[in-house]
Order: sequence, then structure tokens, then C-alpha cells
Amino acid sequence: MTLAGAVGEDLTVQYCVDDYASMPDVDAAHITRMDEELCRRADLVFVTSQTLVERKQRFADRVVVSPHGVDVAHFRRATDTSLPLPPEMAELSGVVIGYYGLIEAWTDLDLVKALAVRHPEWTFVMIGRVAVPEVPQLPNLHFFGRRPYQELPDYGRRFDVSIIPYRFTHQVLFANPIKLREYLAMEKPIVAVPTPEIDKFADLVRIATTVDEWDAAICDALAGKDRQGEAAAMRAAAEAMTWDARLQRVEGIVADALAGRPFNPPPVAR
Repeated sequence: MTLAGAVGEDLTVQYCVDDYASMPDVDAAHITRMDEELCRRADLVFVTSQTLVERKQRFADRVVVSPHGVDVAHFRRATDTSLPLPPEMAELSGVVIGYYGLIEAWTDLDLVKALAVRHPEWTFVMIGRVAVPEVPQLPNLHFFGRRPYQELPDYGRRFDVSIIPYRFTHQVLFANPIKLREYLAMEKPIVAVPTPEIDKFADLVRIATTVDEWDAAICDALAGKDRQGEAAAMRAAAEAMTWDARLQRVEGIVADALAGRPFNPPPVAR
């Protein structure tokens, strides 16, 4: 039994960051029913992607897209070359292609393996909890496991290119990866798969689908024809998406709802 509407609250707000029913190893039908019931009961629904907006509007009138923010100051530490690297990163030589985040069923390890085989001169670093039965075994492909949030910029400092290698799953279609904004704040070139939310950053992210496209995109990123200009554009985009800016917008929308003012959410920076 849901608590929404049952504890005397003035306003019920649902915050949804994923299509939970499409997550691995869940009872999809049960999760879908719970999600829809809460959505119907909520006075306001905040979601992190436009695809989720379209789904939630079937059950709620006041749905607002509210993407993740980013701690710009924290992740900008990746640009400070005077700071030390984690020992395992300091040991690496040559080009480093980096990823951090959950390594789940939606992570395209076949793609990463294919790129690592093509380019033994590149080193691929995958940082995050491994939640799949097995991972590829190659001398230039490293799985470092989970690392503290506080240390992620120190690992990112050694990245030459940051990647988002997702499979085209139902879950990914509705996702809005927070790491994209963190990569932008680190000012590292980004190569990613096309999704509705990632495509919004096509001016800052190299979009690729096939192995050949990924190969070409990473090579283009490494060539760095206008690296300073690219970094400046990334910096400007990240600064418009801080957590403080996101919070200020959400607070205003909630305040309007509590005061009974018309539903008219302000635009959001990507």
C-alpha cells in the first residue's frame, strides 16, 4: 500500500529517474503497476528525460522534465594536472579510453572488446561495480571495480577520451546518464551511443553506433583539432547545469504548486 496521499501531506511529488520496470531482474508487471499508481496519486511528477515525460503524461497532468545536475567544481579537478593520479592510473602509458559507472547488462562490453582488439595501443579503463557474469579478458582492457565518488575526477584526469558504450535497450531509451554531465565538467572528449537525451548534446559529444563509427569518433577525438574550443564549450554547458541551478528551478515549481498558481514550469538547460 502506497503512502502517497495517506499521511496528510499538502503536496505529493514523484521523482522518477528511470524506467524501473525495464531494469534487470525485477518483476516488470508489479513495478509497472506501482509506478503508475504513484504517478496517478502525485500532484507533481518530476522525471529526468523527455521520453519519461511522454510516458508519465498518460497518468498525470503535471509532469516536468528535470534532468540531473553536476557538481562542476568537483569534476573540474580532472583538468588540474598538478594533482596526483591514482597509482593504478599513473602506471598506464599511452592513450587511455575511460568509462565509469555501473557495468550492467546495458553496458556494451562486446563493443568495448572489439575496439580494444582493434587498437592494442589504446588502454581501456572501466571503473565501476561489475554486475554481469563475466567480462572480456584482454591485456589492454582493465576493470578496476567501484571507486569512491570523491576520487572519480582523479581517475578522469588520466582519460584521453570518455565513453558511454550502451546497448540499445528499453532501459537506455528512457535513461539520462548523469555521467554525461560529469564528463563535460571534466572537459574530456566524449564518444557515446545515440539516445534521445544524449542526442541533445550532439554539438559536444561524438555520436557513434557501429564499431567502425566508434573507431573513427575516438580517433577524431584524439586528433583534437580544436581542443581548447571544445573544452571551453564543455565548460560552458556544464556550468549551466549545476545542481544549484536545478534545485532553484524545482523549488520554484513546487512553490507554485503549493500556492495554487498555474502550472507553467520554466525551460531547463538541456
